[in-house]
Amino acid sequence: MMTRRLGKAAQFTAAAALFLSGCTALTRQVLVDERARPTPPNATTVSHCSGSEWQDNSMMAVVPIPIIGLGMPTQEINEIKADDVLSKCGPPDRLVNRRVEIDRTACVPTVLTRVISFGVWQWCPANVSWDADVTAPAPPPRQPAASIEPAPAPEREILTYRPSQ
Repeated sequence: MMTRRLGKAAQFTAAAALFLSGCTALTRQVLVDERARPTPPNATTVSHCSGSEWQDNSMMAVVPIPIIGLGMPTQEINEIKADDVLSKCGPPDRLVNRRVEIDRTACVPTVLTRVISFGVWQWCPANVSWDADVTAPAPPPRQPAASIEPAPAPEREILTYRPSQ
Protein backbone atom coordinates (compact mmCIF):
# COMPACT_ATOMS: atom_id res chain seq x y z
CA MET A 1 0.00 0.00 0.00
CA MET A 2 2.81 2.41 0.92
CA THR A 3 4.72 1.68 -2.30
CA ARG A 4 1.60 2.30 -4.33
CA ARG A 5 1.24 5.80 -2.80
CA LEU A 6 4.95 6.49 -3.32
CA GLY A 7 4.66 5.37 -6.94
CA LYS A 8 1.72 7.70 -7.56
CA ALA A 9 3.54 10.58 -5.84
CA ALA A 10 6.62 9.96 -7.98
CA GLN A 11 4.49 9.86 -11.13
CA PHE A 12 2.75 13.09 -10.14
CA THR A 13 6.10 14.78 -9.38
CA ALA A 14 7.54 13.66 -12.71
CA ALA A 15 4.45 14.87 -14.59
CA ALA A 16 4.53 18.21 -12.79
CA ALA A 17 8.24 18.65 -13.54
CA LEU A 18 7.70 17.90 -17.24
CA PHE A 19 4.70 20.21 -17.37
CA LEU A 20 6.47 23.09 -15.66
CA SER A 21 9.63 22.65 -17.72
CA GLY A 22 7.48 22.84 -20.83
CA CYS A 23 5.85 26.00 -19.53
CA THR A 24 9.15 27.61 -18.68
CA ALA A 25 10.47 26.84 -22.16
CA LEU A 26 7.71 29.11 -23.46
CA THR A 27 8.42 31.85 -20.95
CA ARG A 28 11.78 32.98 -22.34
CA GLN A 29 11.80 35.68 -25.00
CA VAL A 30 14.84 37.15 -26.70
CA LEU A 31 14.15 40.75 -27.76
CA VAL A 32 17.53 41.49 -29.37
CA ASP A 33 20.38 39.14 -30.25
CA GLU A 34 23.14 40.73 -32.31
CA ARG A 35 26.04 38.55 -31.21
CA ALA A 36 26.22 36.88 -34.62
CA ARG A 37 26.64 40.19 -36.45
CA PRO A 38 30.22 41.31 -37.02
CA THR A 39 31.32 44.48 -35.26
CA PRO A 40 32.26 47.48 -37.40
CA PRO A 41 35.99 47.51 -38.22
CA ASN A 42 36.62 51.01 -36.87
CA ALA A 43 34.77 50.39 -33.57
CA THR A 44 36.95 50.21 -30.49
CA THR A 45 35.32 48.45 -27.55
CA VAL A 46 35.71 50.56 -24.43
CA SER A 47 33.71 48.55 -21.90
CA HIS A 48 31.18 45.78 -21.42
CA CYS A 49 27.74 46.42 -19.98
CA SER A 50 25.57 43.65 -18.56
CA GLY A 51 23.05 43.11 -15.84
CA SER A 52 19.60 41.94 -14.90
CA GLU A 53 16.66 43.28 -12.97
CA TRP A 54 13.08 42.39 -12.13
CA GLN A 55 10.39 44.37 -13.92
CA ASP A 56 6.61 44.32 -13.82
CA ASN A 57 5.24 42.73 -16.99
CA SER A 58 1.60 42.41 -15.92
CA MET A 59 -1.09 41.39 -18.38
CA MET A 60 -4.74 42.27 -18.81
CA ALA A 61 -7.46 40.48 -20.73
CA VAL A 62 -8.32 42.01 -24.10
CA VAL A 63 -11.97 42.02 -23.00
CA PRO A 64 -11.70 42.93 -19.28
CA ILE A 65 -15.03 41.51 -18.17
CA PRO A 66 -14.90 39.17 -15.15
CA ILE A 67 -15.23 35.46 -15.92
CA ILE A 68 -15.39 36.15 -19.68
CA GLY A 69 -11.78 37.37 -19.40
CA LEU A 70 -10.65 33.85 -18.44
CA GLY A 71 -11.14 32.72 -22.04
CA MET A 72 -9.74 35.86 -23.66
CA PRO A 73 -6.18 36.46 -24.84
CA THR A 74 -4.08 38.85 -22.76
CA GLN A 75 -2.12 41.97 -23.60
CA GLU A 76 0.89 43.35 -21.71
CA ILE A 77 0.26 46.43 -19.60
CA ASN A 78 3.93 47.30 -19.02
CA GLU A 79 5.65 46.37 -22.24
CA ILE A 80 9.39 45.81 -21.93
CA LYS A 81 11.33 47.33 -24.83
CA ALA A 82 14.93 46.55 -25.73
CA ASP A 83 15.84 50.21 -26.30
CA ASP A 84 14.62 51.18 -22.82
CA VAL A 85 16.61 48.37 -21.22
CA LEU A 86 19.80 49.09 -23.19
CA SER A 87 19.62 52.82 -22.44
CA LYS A 88 21.34 51.95 -19.13
CA CYS A 89 24.48 51.10 -21.12
CA GLY A 90 24.72 54.24 -23.20
CA PRO A 91 23.60 55.77 -26.50
CA PRO A 92 22.27 53.20 -28.99
CA ASP A 93 24.77 54.18 -31.71
CA ARG A 94 27.67 53.12 -29.44
CA LEU A 95 26.36 49.66 -28.52
CA VAL A 96 27.40 46.48 -30.36
CA ASN A 97 26.89 42.76 -29.62
CA ARG A 98 23.57 43.57 -27.95
CA ARG A 99 21.38 40.93 -26.30
CA VAL A 100 18.20 41.43 -24.27
CA GLU A 101 16.27 38.48 -22.84
CA ILE A 102 13.08 38.35 -20.78
CA ASP A 103 12.51 35.39 -18.45
CA ARG A 104 8.87 35.05 -17.38
CA THR A 105 9.31 31.82 -15.38
CA ALA A 106 8.02 33.54 -12.23
CA CYS A 107 4.73 34.24 -14.06
CA VAL A 108 3.76 30.57 -13.95
CA PRO A 109 2.93 30.46 -10.21
CA THR A 110 1.37 33.94 -10.26
CA VAL A 111 -1.44 32.71 -12.53
CA LEU A 112 -3.39 32.62 -9.26
CA THR A 113 -3.77 36.43 -9.55
CA ARG A 114 -5.65 35.88 -12.81
CA VAL A 115 -7.98 33.42 -11.13
CA ILE A 116 -8.60 35.82 -8.20
CA SER A 117 -9.41 38.67 -10.59
CA PHE A 118 -11.73 36.38 -12.62
CA GLY A 119 -9.50 36.58 -15.68
CA VAL A 120 -9.20 40.34 -15.90
CA TRP A 121 -5.59 40.87 -14.72
CA GLN A 122 -2.46 38.81 -14.07
CA TRP A 123 0.63 39.94 -12.22
CA CYS A 124 3.81 38.85 -13.97
CA PRO A 125 7.26 39.56 -12.51
CA ALA A 126 9.81 39.21 -15.31
CA ASN A 127 13.58 38.96 -15.00
CA VAL A 128 15.16 41.08 -17.75
CA SER A 129 18.84 40.51 -18.54
CA TRP A 130 20.98 42.45 -20.97
CA ASP A 131 24.46 42.33 -22.47
CA ALA A 132 26.24 44.83 -24.73
CA ASP A 133 29.69 46.08 -25.66
CA VAL A 134 30.17 49.85 -25.53
CA THR A 135 32.38 51.37 -28.21
CA ALA A 136 34.33 54.63 -28.20
CA PRO A 137 32.56 57.65 -29.66
CA ALA A 138 33.33 58.44 -33.27
CA PRO A 139 35.98 61.15 -33.64
CA PRO A 140 34.68 64.52 -34.86
CA PRO A 141 35.23 65.17 -38.57
CA ARG A 142 38.44 67.06 -39.28
CA GLN A 143 38.32 70.24 -41.31
CA PRO A 144 41.25 71.38 -43.43
CA ALA A 145 43.16 74.28 -41.86
CA ALA A 146 43.24 76.29 -45.12
CA SER A 147 39.48 76.64 -45.30
CA ILE A 148 39.23 78.35 -41.90
CA GLU A 149 39.45 82.12 -42.28
CA PRO A 150 39.46 84.55 -39.40
CA ALA A 151 36.35 86.65 -39.01
CA PRO A 152 36.73 90.25 -40.29
CA ALA A 153 37.33 92.86 -37.60
CA PRO A 154 34.36 95.16 -36.99
CA GLU A 155 34.72 98.77 -38.03
CA ARG A 156 35.46 101.10 -35.16
CA GLU A 157 34.32 104.61 -34.62
CA ILE A 158 37.07 107.00 -33.56
CA LEU A 159 36.10 109.36 -30.79
CA THR A 160 37.84 112.68 -30.32
CA TYR A 161 38.08 114.86 -27.25
CA ARG A 162 37.57 118.61 -27.39
CA PRO A 163 37.95 120.64 -24.30
CA SER A 164 35.16 123.12 -23.70
CA GLN A 165 35.92 126.85 -23.50
